Amino acid sequence: MNPKTVSVHIVTYNSADDIIECLSAVLAQDYPVKKIVIVDNASTDGSADKVRAFYHQLHSNSAKVVSADSQAPNSAGSITRMPSLVLLENEHNTGFASAHNQAIAGTNTDYVLVLNPDLTLAPDYISRLVARFEANPLIGSATGKLLLRADHSLVDSTGLRMNKARRAFDRGAGESADLWNESGVVFGVSGAAAMYSRRMIEDISVEGEFFDADFFAYKEDVDVAWRAGLFGWQAYYDAEAIGYHERGWKTSGRSGKAMFIKRISYINRYKMIYKNESSGRMLLTLLYSLPYEIAAHGYSLLKEPKLMGAWSSFFSQWTALKRKRRYIQEKAKRQGL
Repeated sequence: MNPKTVSVHIVTYNSADDIIECLSAVLAQDYPVKKIVIVDNASTDGSADKVRAFYHQLHSNSAKVVSADSQAPNSAGSITRMPSLVLLENEHNTGFASAHNQAIAGTNTDYVLVLNPDLTLAPDYISRLVARFEANPLIGSATGKLLLRADHSLVDSTGLRMNKARRAFDRGAGESADLWNESGVVFGVSGAAAMYSRRMIEDISVEGEFFDADFFAYKEDVDVAWRAGLFGWQAYYDAEAIGYHERGWKTSGRSGKAMFIKRISYINRYKMIYKNESSGRMLLTLLYSLPYEIAAHGYSLLKEPKLMGAWSSFFSQWTALKRKRRYIQEKAKRQGL
């Protein structure tokens, strides 16, 4: 029986400081990776040049053309199959969601690993997750135990959880890694190091998009998780698959975030609720979220009134949101969920 194929997709945006360490960890995986797709979103720090130089050096060291059939030494000195590399350079920043859709459209592998450039993987990360998928056909997404690169004793994410107010969080974030040793089904997986099955990607895509490109970035992984659950797919957390995350804007403090980022993160939650929440539960969700909405919007009106400008994005996309909601809700009903 032929092994299942895996591609690794990385979106870079001024990621020159991290991308080589990330790629080196991918090349050191004990499971063969068929293709690496890097989409550079108009970086200005030479990220794409650094990727090209790195792969050119591998060419020179192995004295072979980089292809799906070429070989080169991994970090341990043994010979592993060298993945082919596709480097796509966008003329402008299209966002995390759109760029990953671009990468997905360029591959046909059984599994897709969506990986942040500031994340490095233990050598058995991919093989452990593939084994989970193969053991249960209902699993459509999987992740491992992501730890903070600065402190491996602390959790970055063990998947996603969502409360009754429809606020999503990384499970275990900031907690001791020793508390999260039990594998199991979760609400969803963080897009920092998420593996998705091609079957699920094709099943839950809306208008040809897996990630909603209207989200640009932030919460697109939560949106996918919610939609996948509505369509009957499971997400799985494997506590023995380990990754190390530098973690960017979420640890920088609110004052250090650009208003552009705050607006995207803020409004994407409402886009997600509008598309995925059933009519029967919408009022209940409003009641559960009311205390948070009052507090959050009171703060925003006093301290960050410009945040409310994010609603222009919601209403400018209103027609598309309604169309997507109709499709999602109708398909969810057909699933009997």
